[in-house]
Amino acid sequence: MADRLKPLFWLGTSLKEVRRFPEPIKETIGYALYLAQKGQKHRDAKPLRGFGSAAVLEIVDDHDGGTYRAVYTVRFAEAVYVLHAFQKKSRTGISTPKHLIELVRRRLQ
Repeated sequence: MADRLKPLFWLGTSLKEVRRFPEPIKETIGYALYLAQKGQKHRDAKPLRGFGSAAVLEIVDDHDGGTYRAVYTVRFAEAVYVLHAFQKKSRTGISTPKHLIELVRRRLQ
């Protein structure tokens, strides 16, 4: 399995959103997803709160004053699924907005 990569699936508009991100952000997210496909974890990948385990991960990166996030799951043995990607625009708080958590929850099902 070490030589084989799990397939990567983009749900909803996640691929479209990542394509809009600045190049350095795309590189970070791309590398994190590549590691997930290999069964490894990027050093900056953190479990997303509210999902009870480390099977739903979030990569957060900053660029030019903006914060960008990609949420993905390694819960399933057969593939890695990118559940959502977005630029966090809120000026207050660091938590992910509730409506985005619900979107991730729906896509995970």
